[in-house]
Amino acid sequence: MRVVIQRVKKASVTIEGKIKDEIGPGLLVLAGIEETDDLSDVEWLSSKIAQLRIFNDAAGVMNLSVMDTGGSIMIISQFTLHAKTQKGNRPSYIKAARHEIAIPLYESFIRRLSDITGKKIASGEFGAMMDIGLVNDGPVTIIIDSKEKE
Repeated sequence: MRVVIQRVKKASVTIEGKIKDEIGPGLLVLAGIEETDDLSDVEWLSSKIAQLRIFNDAAGVMNLSVMDTGGSIMIISQFTLHAKTQKGNRPSYIKAARHEIAIPLYESFIRRLSDITGKKIASGEFGAMMDIGLVNDGPVTIIIDSKEKE
């Protein structure tokens, strides 16, 4: 799994002109699932995201996690995170997982982060055309790949 994590002041997801979900301060997580991903990727990333210390403490140092701050999390599925652009100018998404693999892992990811944080996780709708609104905080943007463990 590959995720782009953005520290936000607020974020929302709109589908067909209606706001589906929104959060205040916290994390917007764009999640791309690839064919070789499984529940171990979900587990590792969920733990990493919940404990990632990218919020400022009283001294202005990034030393607090979303759990420490009581912030919210929104997860949006985004298969384009697995785009390959080596050949030509049209990206290939060959590594992106098919629906039958991706949807259960996406839903497990949401459940696991909810279990760890004890909070509802806001989300989009898998496969839908979504408008994502956010106010980036910092900006702070982190990219993590569960296969690279970085």
